[in-house]
Amino acid sequence: MATAAAEALGLLWGWLWSERFWLPQNVSWADLEGPGDGYGYPRAQHVLLAFPLAACIFSVRMLFERFIAKPCALRVGIEDNVLYQVESNDILEKVFISVTKYPDEKRLKGLSKQLDWDVRKIQCWFRHRRNQDKPPTLTKFCESMWRFTFYLCIFCYGIRFLWSMPWFWDTRQCWYNYPYQPLSRELYYYYLTQLAFYWSLMFSQFIDVKRKDFLVMFIHHLVAVVLTTFSYINNMVRVGALIFCLHDSSDSLLEAAKLANYARHERLCNALFVIFAAAFMVTRLGIFPLWILNTTFFESWEILGPYTSWWLFNGILLILQTLHVIWSYLIVRIAFKAFVQGKVSKDDRSDVESSSEEDEETSHTNNLSGSSSSNGANCMNGHMGSSHLAEEHGTCKATRDL
Repeated sequence: MATAAAEALGLLWGWLWSERFWLPQNVSWADLEGPGDGYGYPRAQHVLLAFPLAACIFSVRMLFERFIAKPCALRVGIEDNVLYQVESNDILEKVFISVTKYPDEKRLKGLSKQLDWDVRKIQCWFRHRRNQDKPPTLTKFCESMWRFTFYLCIFCYGIRFLWSMPWFWDTRQCWYNYPYQPLSRELYYYYLTQLAFYWSLMFSQFIDVKRKDFLVMFIHHLVAVVLTTFSYINNMVRVGALIFCLHDSSDSLLEAAKLANYARHERLCNALFVIFAAAFMVTRLGIFPLWILNTTFFESWEILGPYTSWWLFNGILLILQTLHVIWSYLIVRIAFKAFVQGKVSKDDRSDVESSSEEDEETSHTNNLSGSSSSNGANCMNGHMGSSHLAEEHGTCKATRDL
């Protein structure tokens, strides 16, 4: 029994590390055992170092958010306040949990008669109850500041050493003499740090602020981990480094726009979001297919010819490009909605709205504000937004949704 199980595991292991799958023709794992130059050739066991490194990165993040990001947030005026607690009401709570978080006009009037409350007061209760489930701005600011700092630092590190590499300027150099391309020290650290960072995001995403694109981001992180691990073991690290650098170039801009939004620097937020959207479209929909996919599909085919793992590598890149298209659509749609709603809110939005509302809340409040009586206007207890906050729901609203 034990012998049969060992034989089965041996067959599985042999299939998993089949040279026919991983390597081009006439290349074996033994050929890559030599030291080469620098840090030698990539080894599968190297990727195991990403796990303790990911734990270190997560620990650094906790310290960064506590001792650097939080003081910065407080300095720019973001308060460490306890969320407003709504008045306890079993009927409204049951409706909120079991029926809807956004009651329509008919339901509001029914609740008003049932509770003998003003409609505006019930609107306020539901809004505060929704806000009660949202993470504080301080938490979101700290998360974005950590990502901004990492993306900016890793991009500067990557572009610094890639700038002097011949395969940065001529992507055909990624395939000459492949797979006999030894690692440099900079490339080794760059690759393992990126892999560890994405592993840390895979796990921390479940405790971070939940966003609307949670599933898409989880798929993205999973694809990034698989693609990074696969390309490292297969020694496609040169083109992998180009992919990392290309993505990092615009990621920091989005986080910077979020920081400006949380700090209520609206003009800066608008400018950064426009720059981010332009950079994202150019890098993901222009440079990535014309520069990266061109070399992985056509130049590598011409120089090496296809082999089994070549198809898998390019298949994963196509999945990544599909995610690029989805995000580009979301960016355009969010920017368009923000522009349109910014115009509407300037004319029609009532004083019951606050600047912390999401897209759905904004549309529901706009629909209901016209039918609400005015004698409940004081129910916000000092939390009422000013008129210019209603107008600030333009482009910066998009950064809150991404």
